[in-house]
Amino acid sequence: MSNESSIVSKVWSFASILRDDGVGYGDYLEQLTYLLFLKMVDEFAKPPYNRKIAVPEGFAWENLKAKRGLDLRLPDKHSPHPQEKAPEAC
Repeated sequence: MSNESSIVSKVWSFASILRDDGVGYGDYLEQLTYLLFLKMVDEFAKPPYNRKIAVPEGFAWENLKAKRGLDLRLPDKHSPHPQEKAPEAC
């Protein structure tokens, strides 16, 4: 299986998981785009690119890789609970 085919297969797999959890097409497209962006930022931060791209603290790819299940959910900016507030944009 080619690398491109493998990536497409993984993305569709993620989409199926999100869809099965009741997430609408627009929502899972947004989430997958966000994850791909964070992964690309991580790749570009390493050699040979060594680029610095600002990502809010706690949201870098390495931070997300360490989380599982509900720990992956993003805080709601409208949450009445201070610990669940979304971070301010950079």
